[in-house]
Amino acid sequence: MIRGTGNMNFPAIVSTVGAFVLIPLSPLLIFGWGPVPALGIIGGAVAALAYYLGGTIWLAAHLLAGKSVVRPSFANIRFRRPLFADILRVGLIAAVTTVTTNLTIAICTGVVGSAGGPAAIAGYGTGARLEYLLVPIVFGLGAPLVAMVGTNVGAGRRERALRTAWVGAAIAAGLAEFVGLAAAIFPHAWLSLFDTDPAMLDAGTKYLRAVGPVYGFFGLGLSLYFASQGAGKLLWPMGANFVRFAVAVAGGWLAVQLTADLTNVFLAQDAALVVYGVLIAVSVGSGAWFGPLHWPRAPRVALNKGPAS
Repeated sequence: MIRGTGNMNFPAIVSTVGAFVLIPLSPLLIFGWGPVPALGIIGGAVAALAYYLGGTIWLAAHLLAGKSVVRPSFANIRFRRPLFADILRVGLIAAVTTVTTNLTIAICTGVVGSAGGPAAIAGYGTGARLEYLLVPIVFGLGAPLVAMVGTNVGAGRRERALRTAWVGAAIAAGLAEFVGLAAAIFPHAWLSLFDTDPAMLDAGTKYLRAVGPVYGFFGLGLSLYFASQGAGKLLWPMGANFVRFAVAVAGGWLAVQLTADLTNVFLAQDAALVVYGVLIAVSVGSGAWFGPLHWPRAPRVALNKGPAS
């Protein structure tokens, strides 16, 4: 809500302060120290819940104190069907898309495990974690894209909404591709932060060298997905996500059945990311938001050649 008003600073401050609390709080509750008992893995869950609870209270207090453009009022609250419809029209589809993305990673983890065992799962999980870390990078561009595209659509500035989406998508794709290529060239720089087991490093290296070079398509698709939220047009992004799910899972399963080679399993995920990014880009470019648009051409400027000699 606060980001939607154009204020990116305050939510960023809350998230940053929360991270400085969460990072030391997690091991403290997991392993214990002094009077603090060791809770084991439950301590990590408690720390995460405390982080979200504290952040929620802080953000809500900011809104209720009247420091934002949006000032909630609890007087004469009425639940209205049109508001629910507007929210769920975008939010429900977005939730399904997020669930599908995580389900893709979860099932592919099982596929990788059936092909290479626990060490392969560790390598794949560590490599795929880098993809998860791309999400907040792209989200940093996607959050303003939602607001900027939505504002321009509401103002009837459709051409400007599309230009904004494409500029944001180009930046996100470039950043994601840079990270992916760096990971593909230097996979151990990332993987060795977590373990040095040779089998784990081998599986993780195969994943990053297969999938890393196409991370740009992931950044492209995800940024346009955020922009599509602002336009209120999420059917194509949701469809692209389902196609990614099908290609990654079915392709990975076939690779295990036919070759049992981890590289082929990861190439199926490679293809899935390419299809995901291309489908969303083609849908937006071909008029999925507003139908075909006729872009205005820049007027020609006649050169003044001066008086004839």
